[in-house]
Amino acid sequence: MTSENRILTTHVGSLARPAKLLDYIAAMANDVAVDSGAFQTCLAESVAAVVERQAQAGVDIVSDGEFGKFRTWSAYIVSRLGGFEERNIEASIGAGADRKKFPEFYAQYFPTQNLPKRGTLACVAPVTYQGQAAIKRDIDNLKAALGKTKVVAGFLPVVAPASAVPNFKNEYYKSDEAFFFALADALHEEYAAIVAAGLFLQVDDAFLPYMYDVAFADQPLANYKKWAGLRIDALNHALRGLPPEKIRYHICWGSFNTPHTTDVPLSDIVDLVLRVNAGAYCLEMANPRHEHEWRVWEHTKLPDGRKLVPGVVGHATNIVEHPSLVAERLTRLAKLVGRDNVMAGTDCGFAQAPFTNRVHPSIIWAKLEALAEGARLATNELWRK
Repeated sequence: MTSENRILTTHVGSLARPAKLLDYIAAMANDVAVDSGAFQTCLAESVAAVVERQAQAGVDIVSDGEFGKFRTWSAYIVSRLGGFEERNIEASIGAGADRKKFPEFYAQYFPTQNLPKRGTLACVAPVTYQGQAAIKRDIDNLKAALGKTKVVAGFLPVVAPASAVPNFKNEYYKSDEAFFFALADALHEEYAAIVAAGLFLQVDDAFLPYMYDVAFADQPLANYKKWAGLRIDALNHALRGLPPEKIRYHICWGSFNTPHTTDVPLSDIVDLVLRVNAGAYCLEMANPRHEHEWRVWEHTKLPDGRKLVPGVVGHATNIVEHPSLVAERLTRLAKLVGRDNVMAGTDCGFAQAPFTNRVHPSIIWAKLEALAEGARLATNELWRK
């Protein structure tokens, strides 16, 4: 994740799936039999195409678009873990305090979002990892695609312990701490496989800050930080033995285009974020509720050897950011933490699930092109001789 003479570009991972791949995913979701070989070929070809498209847009460190995940960015893990029962599939976690402030808006907004259903995960037996074949397929598809195009590197997103089970019941382990560390042991296998394959590992943890609004906005901050601290400790346990320079940690405050008036401020959780043993931190800095938080780094020291990947284009609007604005966002942060410690990224993913796009598919590419052009402008200013 290092370049000696320019700002590198990347994004958070999820991209809009092509129609042919969606046909297969829809069929499988409805228990319709598909030709396994044809599906696997379609998936591999789709990954190759989306990697090439990222390269054309100017992205340096690319993903597989999360095409190998057939539910959401986090719920994909359900099929890769043993020891759980998923109950009350119609249940979903909605915004808490923010939703209470704007009930009419949420009542109108959520039905338009095609939100995937997710139930409560009940742990009823030892947690095990059963996703070896799935993660090998994802690794193989991305590496094959990387071999056909010119980019700096590739990364695969994975879910953090807190976001893997945002709504759960522990019916097996003696304590939540024992449960989360067992979950971390299982997730470690997926994490380690990605790093061993020579790819970058991105750990997605949107639910960590988002759950503040859902469950803690009316409580003392210390209650939330205790809740979050256990989950950060579990994440570090899952990351044990892996080189931090190969790891990115991503948080956001939920991908919804909602008011976000009760989000926990970055200044209140930046110490938790920096506890994660990662070499880079991917943070929202483009949307209007959190853009001002670049100033957190005026009084927070970025640890040596760590990098920031600010979101400089967003997922909450179809407006394409001007490259000059992207450059401005990058340069003002780089002047605080050092130009070598900044990469250009996105606030969140553009497609949280196969059938849930946050911006129109055509606009995704316009945004990534603006990201790349803005990074070039910032490079010209920061390395001006």
